[in-house]
Amino acid sequence: MISPVAELAILFAISIVAGVLGALLGLGGGIIIVPSLTLLLGIPIHDAIAASIVSVVATSSAAAATYIRDRVANVRVGLFLEVGAVAGAVVGALVASMVSGRFLYALFAIVIGYSAFSMTRARGRRGARQPSPDVLADRLRLHGRYFDHVLGEMIEYRVSRVLLGLSLMGLAGLASGLLGIGSGVLKVPALDSAMRLPMRASSATSNFMIGLTASASAALYFARGDAKPLLVAPVAVGVLVGASIGARLLRRLPEPFVRRLFVVVLAAVAVEMGERALV
Repeated sequence: MISPVAELAILFAISIVAGVLGALLGLGGGIIIVPSLTLLLGIPIHDAIAASIVSVVATSSAAAATYIRDRVANVRVGLFLEVGAVAGAVVGALVASMVSGRFLYALFAIVIGYSAFSMTRARGRRGARQPSPDVLADRLRLHGRYFDHVLGEMIEYRVSRVLLGLSLMGLAGLASGLLGIGSGVLKVPALDSAMRLPMRASSATSNFMIGLTASASAALYFARGDAKPLLVAPVAVGVLVGASIGARLLRRLPEPFVRRLFVVVLAAVAVEMGERALV
């Protein structure tokens, strides 16, 4: 039996790791928080989701400031896509309390597994295909540029398939409110694969967006009393510390490494949650 002090220490350590990976990969930390709390500490999944959705706001707050300052996050793209994401998040939070924990585990595994698969496919065809022209992206001036500290040069990119991205963000928001994952597992592939943003810009923009999406559903979790203060507080503080570290790491790591790490983390979590759904 784990003592309360040891459990708190484990919870804080897990949250730091989740914050680092969440900020580095644009995931928000929810895909680490939810499986860890449920699989390692035996916390009910609905309580874990409520704590995770609050931690997502902390991750975004810590990392987004750095990404916006360095102009890696595309703020125009993020604000435009949040229209669909926030709407989906509210619907997801309203539905979450009506479904079983086993269903949530299964859905969690499917969503994350698909995201990992889509990123491996995107990686293979990325260099061979240029973004198609998009009139809406031109009118909204969504194209961007940022300085890559690893390559030592300015990277310019053009945004494509904006309406497809907006539709995918609605689904990402639904996943955020329903699963407490910040929806970065869907936002990053949508930005990278569908809208053709570079991986570094996709991760940074996702981090900026996830806080806005999560805030919409977090209010509903608090109103229902699902967010337990003794669980939420250490998770939020740990994630905040980790996210500050992850935001600094993103500037220094090569983009291919970030992409591979993203796929590996998603695949591992999908397997774990899939096994729990079958128990």
